[in-house]
Amino acid sequence: MCSAIFGLNLNPLKVKIMKKIAAALLFLAAGLVTLAQTTQTNTTTTTVPDVLQIKDTEHDFGKIPQGKPVYYFFEIQNTGTTPLKLDNVQASCGCTTPEWNHEAIPAGTGDKIKVGYNAANEGYFEKFITITYNGTQKQIKIKGTVWKAPVGSAPANASIQILKQQNL
Repeated sequence: MCSAIFGLNLNPLKVKIMKKIAAALLFLAAGLVTLAQTTQTNTTTTTVPDVLQIKDTEHDFGKIPQGKPVYYFFEIQNTGTTPLKLDNVQASCGCTTPEWNHEAIPAGTGDKIKVGYNAANEGYFEKFITITYNGTQKQIKIKGTVWKAPVGSAPANASIQILKQQNL
């Protein structure tokens, strides 16, 4: 019948063999699709508890005078059961300088990270410091506004000049 519709002259035996091959390929494909959609095996993922706690993750210096470096100490705590070593503490730019203890912090104790900022340029600033430990990273932030300091140590006082002239 198929051969009459498509104008083909096929042997009925060949048609039966082709149908069997097509059916076998169909079952093989269905089996592969079923195999690919099997449910996930029971795997348990263990999450590593975060052992580094930071008291304040952000510090606002407020308004600071230009040319005067400022510092802040971020308090950190090792809440784990083993010593914790900070692999690196890195600032986002050269005007921010972090200092930290390169020795391991014993379990249950704390330490400090000193972050300095060189207030050379006036205006608003916001700097990020990345703490790397145990293959994990955390960020702390400093911010503030640097105001332009007067040229001299103190602004000129015209009254002093008048007093000096009167006493001559």
